[in-house]
Amino acid sequence: MNTAIQLNVNGKEHTVEATPDTPLLYILRNQLELNGPKFGCGLQQCGACMVLLDGRSSPSCQLPVGLAAKSKITTLEGLVDKNGRLHKIQEAFVKEQAAQCGYCLNGIIMASVALLNENPSPNDDEIKEKLKQNICRCGIHSRVVRAVKACIE
Repeated sequence: MNTAIQLNVNGKEHTVEATPDTPLLYILRNQLELNGPKFGCGLQQCGACMVLLDGRSSPSCQLPVGLAAKSKITTLEGLVDKNGRLHKIQEAFVKEQAAQCGYCLNGIIMASVALLNENPSPNDDEIKEKLKQNICRCGIHSRVVRAVKACIE
């Protein structure tokens, strides 16, 4: 049975109708029309559906919306500031040409933001460890590491 669930997504309050066990990804894409998180494997293994929950990366494809309601949810769309300026990691990905097909990009960017939130100066091994939860078949890994390193202050 559907119920009204309050969500804080990208700094805005939303009321959605869903069963509490509905995957957050479905709510983000189908009710809130946010296209950053993608459906990849549906098993929390590829990273395409990654969002930030209270600043930490989390796959959303199996996360019950009822549990997510307690957190501040940030999607790829929420990284852009009020003036429409891209997040520094997004700018670095553009500069380093760290994308090809782009399907995995949401997850990689969200995991990179979470990493920089947790550790503002990660080394190469720490970057690779954090990003191993994201599957990319295009082979852009070295460019991704360069883009993350470009954001280290």
